[in-house]
Amino acid sequence: MSLRTDDFDFHLPEELIANRPLVDRVGSRMLVIHRDSGKIEHRQFSDIHEYFTPDDLLVLNNTKVIPARVFSNDKAIELVVTDRPSPQLWQCMVRPGKKMKPGRTVEVGDAIGTVIEILENGNRLIQWDKFVDIHQHGSLALPHYMGRDSDHADLDRYQTVFAEEEGAIAAPTAGLHFTPEVLSEIDHAFLTLHVGIGTFRPVKAELIEDHEMHSERYSVSHDTADRINQAKRVTAVGTTCTRVLESLGRESNTLGESKGETDIFIYPGFEFKVVDRLLTNFHLPKSTLIMLVSAFAGKKLTLKAYKEAVKNEYRFYSYGDCMLIL
Repeated sequence: MSLRTDDFDFHLPEELIANRPLVDRVGSRMLVIHRDSGKIEHRQFSDIHEYFTPDDLLVLNNTKVIPARVFSNDKAIELVVTDRPSPQLWQCMVRPGKKMKPGRTVEVGDAIGTVIEILENGNRLIQWDKFVDIHQHGSLALPHYMGRDSDHADLDRYQTVFAEEEGAIAAPTAGLHFTPEVLSEIDHAFLTLHVGIGTFRPVKAELIEDHEMHSERYSVSHDTADRINQAKRVTAVGTTCTRVLESLGRESNTLGESKGETDIFIYPGFEFKVVDRLLTNFHLPKSTLIMLVSAFAGKKLTLKAYKEAVKNEYRFYSYGDCMLIL
């Protein structure tokens, strides 16, 4: 029987959407789900080390968020950079699109960009006549549900403390809770997946199998692959890590050094081959992210846990609380 997108809907009061971070990174609450018994615990994120042994490996995404939102000098055009195939060639979402047809130009700083192609997804391919420093001219493209522009505080807090590989539009939000002190207590390794804007695109298909998944670039080092192969249990931090690990797990029983793109779509019925446990934030109704969580924990238990989180006024989304699924 086909699953419908509406099967993953739930009621979320608007006041539970966290649009600002807590003062302390480790101050979040943590809902713990035991898949074997169905038991649900209410804990603090600072307790997370209690769930790990020396044989466990925590895998985190060390992508670094770029200030991808750029405005033209006259503020008439908004660009959100989704990819940079080369320093002077950008793929962008643009608003308003009607002003940015092939041949049209846009000025940012002292550079002039020309639209050379409209891609299938509606994004524009823009060629610049000189290098544009995105750090000078750009700002963070915060998720729409925060209902605000980014400010100075977000430069630090909408970035994990271990962010290293520049290229994401959005943060791997389950990693935002960690501090160096917490990580020092748990054996961990890093991979990279550059989170794209597709993460926030709603599922418009009535049947989830008809949804076209976005593609994102990833890389896994030889050392990380080796440590994952040797680990007794692998805990993925976030849906991004999960997608990379399970993409590689489809290809081989033993992971190796790898680079590429993945458009894997994980929903109930999926067989997990690499990830044993999952730490994740609370996600949007009817999103591909809650579908992935439902595949891992079971749809019934996931929706029960979300109902429990709403009842207990957990904070939702990027700056919100988290869930550990055992």
